[in-house]
Amino acid sequence: MTETDADAATARLLDRFLTELRALAPVAVWAHGSLAGGDYQEGRSDLDLIAVLEDPVSLGTARELVRLHRRLRAEEPLAVKLHCSYLTLDNPADVEQSYVTWAQDRLMKRPVTPVTRRELHAFGLVLHGKPPEDLLPTVQDRELNAFVVRDQKEFWRPAVDKARLWTQDVWVDLGSVTFARATVTLREGRLISKREALDLLPELGAPLDVVEDIRRRRYGDPAPHIDEWPARRAELTRGYLGPAIDGLVAAYEGFTRA
Repeated sequence: MTETDADAATARLLDRFLTELRALAPVAVWAHGSLAGGDYQEGRSDLDLIAVLEDPVSLGTARELVRLHRRLRAEEPLAVKLHCSYLTLDNPADVEQSYVTWAQDRLMKRPVTPVTRRELHAFGLVLHGKPPEDLLPTVQDRELNAFVVRDQKEFWRPAVDKARLWTQDVWVDLGSVTFARATVTLREGRLISKREALDLLPELGAPLDVVEDIRRRRYGDPAPHIDEWPARRAELTRGYLGPAIDGLVAAYEGFTRA
């Protein structure tokens, strides 16, 4: 990783992460998300990584991972943004499998989604070892589309009804961007960046004030919120996303069933 691939602090963090992970002899380490897709904003974007280990993650290995990530977190400011799932060679990216993952400052288990696997095959960034196509099964369109519809229907649509969430930046940003990306995946069979999603949202009928608010916080100099804006923004976002998600699911759910 050079400074032409990422900003200096990011490159330094990734180099250190790879060095410290060497003790576990990873078969491969890949980046996906914004860093791999060319839309990375240092200090604002997450660092989404996948490491493939030869052996299953034992209790001892899990403890080593916790120590590694906590050490980075204490000494590298950007490490709070670094998330990594640990796959193993015996079962790489099984859709039914949950993998040991460091995220949100703790170790947890979560799946590697079809969207992540498609990203890795389409534009994954190899930081170490073998490329994704050597280790991961491909993702068929039906599998990808079924996941996207299910995610909109079962995760995002119920979340829209929880008003308290939508005064937070992260819900407004991810909910809006994920909807636009889901729309393009289902319509055209391709993945798009967050920047492309923001450009598309007005065409999809999203409130322009909300779109510009997200854009400023991701790419510009965000203005401080006036007292009334978070509540108004939540109302606008929920009023848009609820019917929009319902329409998307109604249009595509039948085509994704086996």
